Amino acid sequence: MAGLEGMEQPRGDAHAAAARWSPTVEDEHALKALELYGNPTEAEVPLPSRPESAATARRLTQVVVLRHWGLTPKTTEDAVLLVSELVGNAVRHTGARVFGLRLHRRRGWIRVEVRDPSRGLPCLMPVQELDVSGRGLFLVDKLADRWGVDLLPRGKTTWFEMRVADR
Repeated sequence: MAGLEGMEQPRGDAHAAAARWSPTVEDEHALKALELYGNPTEAEVPLPSRPESAATARRLTQVVVLRHWGLTPKTTEDAVLLVSELVGNAVRHTGARVFGLRLHRRRGWIRVEVRDPSRGLPCLMPVQELDVSGRGLFLVDKLADRWGVDLLPRGKTTWFEMRVADR
């Protein structure tokens, strides 16, 4: 390889690594998550408040937004990123054992909700270029068309909405 003479080449099966990260494999994981946890468009899906639940929430959001609703890859990518941020906040800051995920679609809009039992409100913090954390709500604020928090008798729902083109 040009410019890599004398450099050790990566080992392992590159084909296997590519297959592991392919969109087809990710679709399979997303469909499996839907089968295991339920459809967040039909009812709130309870997920354990653990960091690995962010991957489940991303997969559920991906399969609903891209496959069920047929929205664009860009809309899907943004929704997946933002749900990950809301889930991260619920897992890190609420002390909850479980949080809930719900997705809604109405004419021209999608709405993603994360419910947790804490009544502590999330706070949009100023973000500096070199900050390595604290960017979650900043990203939500920048990429979503609107977002907010609904206080409940026992907890809160943090949500974002995005405009979408209806077919």
